[in-house]
Formats: sequence, C-alpha cells, structure tokens
Amino acid sequence: MAAIRLKHRERRPASFYWLALVFALFVLFLYGPVITIFILSFQGPEGGLTFPMRGVSLHWFAVLRQGVGDIDIWAAFGRSVRLAAVVTVLTVLFSVAAGLAFRKRFRGDTAVFYVSVASLIMPSIIVSLGIGLTFRLLDNGVKYLAGAWGHQSFADNYTTSMGLYTSALGAHLTWTLPFGLLVMFAVFNRFNPAYEEAARDLGASPWQSFRHVVLPIIGPSVIGVGMFGFTLSWDEIARTSQAIGDQNTLPLELQGLTTSVTTPVIYALGTMTTMLSLTVMVVGLLTVQWLSRRRSRALAG
Repeated sequence: MAAIRLKHRERRPASFYWLALVFALFVLFLYGPVITIFILSFQGPEGGLTFPMRGVSLHWFAVLRQGVGDIDIWAAFGRSVRLAAVVTVLTVLFSVAAGLAFRKRFRGDTAVFYVSVASLIMPSIIVSLGIGLTFRLLDNGVKYLAGAWGHQSFADNYTTSMGLYTSALGAHLTWTLPFGLLVMFAVFNRFNPAYEEAARDLGASPWQSFRHVVLPIIGPSVIGVGMFGFTLSWDEIARTSQAIGDQNTLPLELQGLTTSVTTPVIYALGTMTTMLSLTVMVVGLLTVQWLSRRRSRALAG
C-alpha cells in the first residue's frame, strides 16, 4: 500500500516538465555567456574570440599578468577593489543604522524612505550625469571663491574634486544603499524586541544589548548586505561613467578594451573578475553558515 502511494506521489503532470524545461533554458540563457567566456579564456596561444577552441592552456592568463596594451589593468583592479571595500563598509553601517532608526516612527519617515530608495527606479546614466554635473558646478564654485578671496594660484592649479572616494563613491552608494536598506528594514520588521528587553532587564547597556543580542541575530543579514555592497560596486559601469574623474575603475577599462582587444586575454580578464565576485559570495555564505552554527551552539549551551 505504501509503495502504491509512493508511486502515485511520484507522478507529475506534463506541465511540470514543460516548466522545468523553460527554467533550464532560462538558466542557460542567464549563465551561458559567463560559461562561454570562462571556457574560451583557457584557449591556446593561437586561440581566437570564438569557437572552436585552438588548444587548452593558461597562456592568456600569463599575458594578462603582463598587462593589456597601454592600460594599467592592475592599477584599475586595485582601484575597483578599494572602492568596493569602502562602499561595502559604508553600506553596512548606514543600512544597519537606518534599520535601527526606522524601528520607531518619526516625523517625515515616509518621505525619508522614498527618497532613500528613489535611485533604484532612476536610470543609472541619469544618476551618473547628475552627480557629475553637481561636482562640476562645485569645482566652478571653488575656483570662483578662491579667486575672489585672493588665492588665484590655487584657483589656477585646481583641477576637480571628482575622484574615487568622492563622486564615484557617492554614485555607487546610490546603487548599493537602497538594497541594503530594504534588506535591513525587512529584518527589523520581524525582529522580536523581547530579546533586547530581556538584556536590559539583566542590566545591559544599549551598546551591550546591540553587540551581544541584536548583532548576532541579524549577523547573517549584515553579511548579505555586505555582499550586495561589494558585488554591486565591483561591476558598476553606468553610474561610474560620468562621475569617476580621471581614473577609471576596472569595469570601465574592461568596457573600453572590448573595442580594441581582439585576443582571449579579455576573456581571461572577465574570468578573473567573475571569480573574484564568486569568491566574495562563497566567503559570505560560509561566514553566514559559521554564524548560524555558532548561534545554535550558544543556544544549546
């Protein structure tokens, strides 16, 4: 009787297989280009940009180590990593702080929320142009004031305030912060305040309550916000294009190389950048798993 029930349970309608096929095609469409670039990056020295492959080697990764043309690709790589790291830290700090602040209603909280997430629905290139224009107006104002106050030499030598940690940082935060805020709002929306009340009853200060009670509970979500911040900043192009100043990030350099490089070295670069993103995701997931196990052991003990 149990065997009959099991057999009946295993029968699936034809729609299941059609939907499974659609899902498989969607996944192939989504990740097929990444897999193709990954495979073609391991071509031999005579390899080209298309199939069939001409040998298998690490030749193009060795070429990548030496640089790509006149572009200092490793300097751009370093700039992107540093910018993504700063964006990650600020996204986590601001998102957690905003999540804590929005646990209680305050005057104008709805307007603040909509302003915070408005950049998600705005075209990225428009945001970039607006930030770039703002900093150009700021530069003109600095030069005018310097000349008016008798510092003409400073005004003549002044170039721009646009840069990696000014305009580019602001542009990236307009993209990463809304995601971080939405995650933390959802986390604190279902957070049970009884844990904090118990900690305060035991004599814990607000900081001790946050550090030893709140943070361990929301820790996995904080790691997720950090992953959002790093990966979104790491490969951002549109919001950076008009707000970066005179030093490009790696995605901008990679975009420029697509029109001039005709060897699989560009695929090797794409593979390297993708592997870095995957590494950050794997480290984040392992950290979340470790935090969950640690919390389970603490509750069991």
